Amino acid sequence: MFGFYRIAAAVPRLQVADVRFNTKEVVGLIRRGIENQAAVILFPELTLTGYTCGDLFFQSRLLDESENAFREIAAACAGTKTIVVVGAPVRFKGRVFNAAVVLQNGAVRGIVPKSFLPNYREFYEKRHFSSGWNISGACADFAGAAVPFGTDLLFEAERELVIGIELCEDLWSVIPPSCRQVLAGATLILNPSASNELVGKAAYRRSLVSQQSARGVCAYAYASSGCGESTTDMVFGGHCLIAENGTILLDSPRFSADSALYFTDADLARITGTRYAESSFRDNAEKEPASARTVALEAVEGPDELTREYSRHPFVPEGKSEMESRCDEIISIQAWGLAKRLRHIGCRTAVIGVSGGLDSTLALLVTVRAMALAGKSAADVVAVTMPGFGTTSRTLHNACRLCRELGVTLLEIDITEACMEHFRAIGHDPEARNVVYENTQARERTQILMDVANQRAGIVVGTGDLSEIAMGYCTYNADHMSMYAVNSGVPKTLVRHLINWLSGRFSPAVKEVLDDISATPVSPELLPAAPDGTIVQKTEEILAPYEILDFFLYHFVKYGAPPEKLLFLACRTFPEYPKEQLEQFLRKFIKRFFSQQFKRSCIPDGPKVGSISLSPRADWRMPSDGVPWM
Repeated sequence: MFGFYRIAAAVPRLQVADVRFNTKEVVGLIRRGIENQAAVILFPELTLTGYTCGDLFFQSRLLDESENAFREIAAACAGTKTIVVVGAPVRFKGRVFNAAVVLQNGAVRGIVPKSFLPNYREFYEKRHFSSGWNISGACADFAGAAVPFGTDLLFEAERELVIGIELCEDLWSVIPPSCRQVLAGATLILNPSASNELVGKAAYRRSLVSQQSARGVCAYAYASSGCGESTTDMVFGGHCLIAENGTILLDSPRFSADSALYFTDADLARITGTRYAESSFRDNAEKEPASARTVALEAVEGPDELTREYSRHPFVPEGKSEMESRCDEIISIQAWGLAKRLRHIGCRTAVIGVSGGLDSTLALLVTVRAMALAGKSAADVVAVTMPGFGTTSRTLHNACRLCRELGVTLLEIDITEACMEHFRAIGHDPEARNVVYENTQARERTQILMDVANQRAGIVVGTGDLSEIAMGYCTYNADHMSMYAVNSGVPKTLVRHLINWLSGRFSPAVKEVLDDISATPVSPELLPAAPDGTIVQKTEEILAPYEILDFFLYHFVKYGAPPEKLLFLACRTFPEYPKEQLEQFLRKFIKRFFSQQFKRSCIPDGPKVGSISLSPRADWRMPSDGVPWM
């Protein structure tokens, strides 16, 4: 289902060297996983025996019981396509290997031995096991069948579900085997592990899993041995982690006495989409070709319903501490970009149109900071407010008051008569409230800004945001144009959050104005206000709520999600909207995103601040006459 696969990490109750007991626990968890539509179930390292058996690994009885147990485990998998990976000691050519055994639909499908054996401090694996490093093209006689054996194995169930396996210490090595596996096509790495608990080790483990999933542009599942292991010298907590391209999706609790099964839904279509777009991944695959044997598995179905939740505001930082650091970083990127441009040109002033709306407010605050970085005062910012046919007293008051409180130079230039003169010149009836009526105002304002910038030896700072650029909701060669567009990398949902965050860093008077601006409906104010003076032309009623448009934009541009997946995700994330309405919003988004590319092909310079930019010089190149997909 759209590339989603349910991954389960299992931590069974365990009794050291009691294979029968451990097998029973494994079978029980497999059945639970199947009932919960798991596509993959991962068990810890040496699950069937326990990791802490010591010299009992030399005993043939323990090894025989472990191998024979896979007949029972295979039977538990019969009739299902769920892929099960269980850690066990495996004999091969007179040696014993710490290995992961892969099963599906009643059969053992392959065995991957551990490459890097820890033999320091509390670990002494080389005493009992051999390394599987460089074993390739081999088959082992295991549980009555010839089974592919080696570190060169990948397991492919679907184009998007290709599994690579490394074991515990492999991840800690300088070049983990998973690096080669992802270059050979693996999208999901499984790691059966036995990592003991030490103070601070869980955080380090979490960091390793997260970073390896990011480096490999993959999903990474990690399941570690639980509290049933011997506590002679070590304690194991049963830590399970699942990450997706650097983001932790699952971080289990530790120290549970009972068997546990943890689930999350990995989006492997997102993984493949990211790889298609990132040339560094492609370059690595071409320069470091990785050979692998592919074991074909049966196709696995995705879950009927997702357990995973998606952020309603994917561009907006979550959590107070992250919000603090991210917002400060964003403002700094914007301000330093503008400061560099001002210094380079040798400008005396920066000219900006202020409307009392979200975008111009953020741009004004950024410009004031940029002026300080450039060694100039707030008075060198020339803010021009240009009331017209649709300007309300609320927005005009907020624009003027904010400028006064910030100490910038304020010019108020009414554009009404200039627009009427223009209408007379071109023979337009001002009662015809059409695109000519609206765009005349936008272009008159831009002309004024450009001329004032010439007059005062400055440049025009653009205010349009990323969402407007995506939807083409700007007037060509009007608010579409400037000499430096500080908001071009900031989507509308993030603009509002940045202003809310900034409001707490100013005086009470400025905060009051910023809070009211944040609460004002988004509008270009190009049509006359209602009789009571309130805004009539509300952008989100014309287009769609910006939180939904930004949601579509994020998943469409960043991960290449097709329209049907965008609709599926939106229905889950915005249940308050009927599916039919979300589909209408999506159609409008797709239609405008395709048809308005010509405006993006010639947008001004502006800083990229997040993971998405629509500048033709940065992230996005698209034909202006592409056919919409809906």
